[in-house]
Amino acid sequence: MKKTKILIATAILGIATFVAIAADHIDAPAVQGGTSDITDFYAFRGENTSNLVLVANVQGLLTPGNTAAASFDERVLLEFNIDTDGDYIEDLVIQATPRDGKMYFFGPTAPTSTGLNSTIVSTTANAGVVDITNYGETAMIEEFAGMKFFAGPRDDPFFFDFNKYTEIIAGDATGFANPGDDTFAGSNVLSVVVEVPKSMIGGSGTINTWVESKRKQ
Repeated sequence: MKKTKILIATAILGIATFVAIAADHIDAPAVQGGTSDITDFYAFRGENTSNLVLVANVQGLLTPGNTAAASFDERVLLEFNIDTDGDYIEDLVIQATPRDGKMYFFGPTAPTSTGLNSTIVSTTANAGVVDITNYGETAMIEEFAGMKFFAGPRDDPFFFDFNKYTEIIAGDATGFANPGDDTFAGSNVLSVVVEVPKSMIGGSGTINTWVESKRKQ
């Protein structure tokens, strides 16, 4: 068992129909630009509508020149949290941790503890592993027990006109242009993706889900 504690960054959202989005590109100074910095969290129905797709993006604003050298931090655990009964406490977790060029996944399973501290639940029967895709390579996807897994660099999907936003906040503009300028165009992120059957999640049809990055202590 590996112990991880101290919450570094969190992106959170609630979903009723398994379609929602949240983002956080300009983060607090303590984590901005670090290997545990979450830029986006996405949750949506898969192409197979019986599945739920969860995506956590980290290490944003990577230039193409820097992406090849970027790597997942082996001291950082990404934890997808799922609340199935509406009390905003995780009932299930899916954990992702990198090691030696591979991303290991555990869950969905009940956490050993809730809140800021986590233990990797390596005894779960629901486990999978995928080779981390290198920059410029065809995406490597693995399937296990009805789940699908991916980890590697991807073009940043987030669209935001940050310069216009700054002008609006300063009172120098009244609104965004359509479509505006994509501040994050041409930049990349490191992405972790897991597709899981809804039957493995359970709940009444409405869930809350959020992702945390936690650094090993």
